[in-house]
Amino acid sequence: MIGEDEGWCFFVMPIVVKAKKDESSDGVIRRFKKKVMTEDVVNEVRKREFHRTDAMKRKERNNAVRRKQFVER
Repeated sequence: MIGEDEGWCFFVMPIVVKAKKDESSDGVIRRFKKKVMTEDVVNEVRKREFHRTDAMKRKERNNAVRRKQFVER
């Protein structure tokens, strides 16, 4: 499904897992979790949870470089 919200375009792709014949609920949940992990849904949600400005991204990159240089010493 494709939607638009105030000029932003977003895609909603549901993860569908259908229970197989004689499959336990634990098996269905296990397959669902595996599908979520392979499609990297959790990381995408975390990444989009808060809006980060360019300055914030730059600051995070600089801090990561500083940490890496400090560890190398």
